[in-house]
Amino acid sequence: MPQVRQLAKEIRINHNLSLELWDTGIHECRILASMIGDPKLVTPKQMDNWVADFESWDVCDQVCGNLFDRTEFAMDKAIEYSTAKQEYIKRAGFVLMAEYAVHNKKARNEEFIKFFPLIEREARDERNFVKKAVNWALRQIGKRNKTLHKIAIETAKRIQQQESRSAKWIAKNALDELENGLQISIFIIPK
Repeated sequence: MPQVRQLAKEIRINHNLSLELWDTGIHECRILASMIGDPKLVTPKQMDNWVADFESWDVCDQVCGNLFDRTEFAMDKAIEYSTAKQEYIKRAGFVLMAEYAVHNKKARNEEFIKFFPLIEREARDERNFVKKAVNWALRQIGKRNKTLHKIAIETAKRIQQQESRSAKWIAKNALDELENGLQISIFIIPK
């Protein structure tokens, strides 16, 4: 990864090269493609095509966190992908939520509040890569500010009541961080 990051730094933004690298199908090339793509040139069709190609959690996370979360379609795609049957596509929906919460400092609370019902609904998914992404989204949104922190804790407590091992793990992990490990100073956006 350090070498891929260094290469991306040298290349800078080059959307055409990004598309060519993606088409190679090579794992590291796809990660590099996410680092040099231009979010202003990404289309919903490109997002759908790339997400359909995800075969590993790290490519999913890199693409969502380096490129897709900076597109104007990020939130709509997060909602859409969160309902997918395929594991990595569904993961992409929740990774987009988490990464958007971290990177978009100007986003309003309302943009994130609509994600809590999706997080609560999908907490039952027992697949490892989905449950970890659901948990990640819940924690990152809850760390943005006091308002979202409170709603995230309430959501985690409702998730805890579900009859699902996955849901119970998500809730416990989120509550451990949000209630016990969180300090006010780590809020991303003060409110």
